[in-house]
Amino acid sequence: MKPLPFLLAAILIVPFVEIYLLLMVGGIIGVLPTIFLVIFTAALGTWLLRTQGFATWQRFQAALRQGEIPAYEMIEGPILLVGGALLLTPGFFTDAIGFACLVPGLRRKIAQYVLERYLVPMSGSSATGAQRVVIDGEYKKQD
Repeated sequence: MKPLPFLLAAILIVPFVEIYLLLMVGGIIGVLPTIFLVIFTAALGTWLLRTQGFATWQRFQAALRQGEIPAYEMIEGPILLVGGALLLTPGFFTDAIGFACLVPGLRRKIAQYVLERYLVPMSGSSATGAQRVVIDGEYKKQD
């Protein structure tokens, strides 16, 4: 899937969904509780983002200390960043997506998908998609 048409559709559709949800919730619970709920979700999201960000940073540092590549943590960082930006955007739809980005298990699944789908070459092929060729032979250094 190409990202540009998806991004363009999201930019056009998401504001309408947000306005619709805000009007519906405002009609059910009232204007002031709706405003309070939007502010509360932003504050809660900020706190969750901070705690999840520190936890991811600690896992990142622990992996480096053990000599491992912190691949999942490097992918989870931008997912947390997107989730935090969505939580600070007023609205319930973006808050739902932002909170989903902060759930550790779901975030790990998204990171695993990104790693397997886009970053780690499949076995038998290189990053360019060409087949790997293994040439078996012997090497002897002569002085």
